[in-house]
Amino acid sequence: MAAVLPEPTPMRAAETLTRPGFEMPQGSWDTHFHVFEPGYPVGPAPQYQFPDGTLDQYLRMTEWLGIDRMVLVQPTYYGNDNSLLVDVLKKVGPRCRGVVRIDDDTSDAELDAYDRIGVRAIRLDLFARASWPIADIIDYIRTMAGRARPRGWHLQFYTPGTVVRELLPFFADFEDTYVIDHMGYMKESDGLTPADFERLVRILDHGSCYIKLSGAYRVVGNKPLSTVAPLGRALVSARPDRLVWGSDWPHLTDGQRDTGEYLNLLADWAPDAADRARILVENPERLFN
Repeated sequence: MAAVLPEPTPMRAAETLTRPGFEMPQGSWDTHFHVFEPGYPVGPAPQYQFPDGTLDQYLRMTEWLGIDRMVLVQPTYYGNDNSLLVDVLKKVGPRCRGVVRIDDDTSDAELDAYDRIGVRAIRLDLFARASWPIADIIDYIRTMAGRARPRGWHLQFYTPGTVVRELLPFFADFEDTYVIDHMGYMKESDGLTPADFERLVRILDHGSCYIKLSGAYRVVGNKPLSTVAPLGRALVSARPDRLVWGSDWPHLTDGQRDTGEYLNLLADWAPDAADRARILVENPERLFN
């Protein structure tokens, strides 16, 4: 009997979201969102049912919160078929950038076509490769870096915290630009410790590592959102010039989450307006323009 996939909750109306508790800098970016539209091919192993999260709904949210620019990240739901991402980038135009998932044999011509419409990174799904030997994962990273480098792209890591921990020695010498999603996914429930997180923070001083302040609710699990505050504050204290913020909209699989609440975490983690400007404007412009 086939497993029943989780059914996402309906999307919360934009006008019910908490407004930013600070002045949004002009040109603010959301560096991590997904969209879902009917009629596009679903990947080979979807982890949830078709969610409520259209482009129109997303753009209404950005208008409400004062977000000017955005980065569409290819979700696992569509696998390596980036056709919806391509259509969204063409529709929204230069204010939107993209992060694709690719096959090993994706041609250079296809990558160049992605680049022309605003793709700036390759997403590496290491959840799907978590059982691989670490040496094989490193070989895969190096291969994908070789595809990204000629175009000035970076790598984006969607990775369990346990795998991030194993990769830290490799990251210490890795010179290609890369972004680690969801604060490193350092979940206490997966056995990650404060010492592991401290090692992750130190990696910001090596090479060109960026960490995405996103998915806080993923990290804390069933604990209060405030539980993640020490992690956010430690990252901002260490390297505000190496952080970007992402909404992780539409918050799979709970569309009722308050995107404004996640944006307002920056008021606590980055109380200095100059640091927020780095996180919301300067750093993403450096990565995605």
